[in-house]
Amino acid sequence: MAPMYTAVATSIGRDGRSYSNDGILDLALARPKAMGGDGAGTNPEQLFAAGYSACFAGALQVVAKRMKLEAEEASVTAEVGLNSIDGGGFGLSVVLRVELPEHLRNESGRELVEGAHQVCPYSNATRGNIPVELVVE
Repeated sequence: MAPMYTAVATSIGRDGRSYSNDGILDLALARPKAMGGDGAGTNPEQLFAAGYSACFAGALQVVAKRMKLEAEEASVTAEVGLNSIDGGGFGLSVVLRVELPEHLRNESGRELVEGAHQVCPYSNATRGNIPVELVVE
C-alpha cells in the first residue's frame, strides 16, 4: 500500500519540543499539571486528540457526501485519556463527542457517525487496540 501522504515529525523528550520536517509545526512539549508538570506546553495526548478529532471530522464529511447529507456544521471533540495498565505500562482511551446539526439528530446522523468510524484512519488504527466510545450530541 503506497501512502497518499506522509507526515514527518521529530520529538525531543516529553518535556521538550516537537517539530515537523517542513517547519510548519514547532511546539513546546510539557507534562500537564495533572501529571506533575508545569503545563507550559502541549503534550502527546493533546496532539493525538487534535489529530483524531480533525481526522474524524474529515471522515464525517466524506461519508456525508456519500450519503448525500449536509453535515458541514458537525464538530468533533476528542477526549484522550492516558491510563495505567497492568505491568506498569500506559494505554490510551478515547471518547469522540460528535455534535451534529439539528437536522441530523436522528437515525441518519447515527449512521453517519458509525460510517465515519469505519472510514477514519485513526479509528481504523485504534480499532481493537484501545477503547473508543462514540457519543452523538
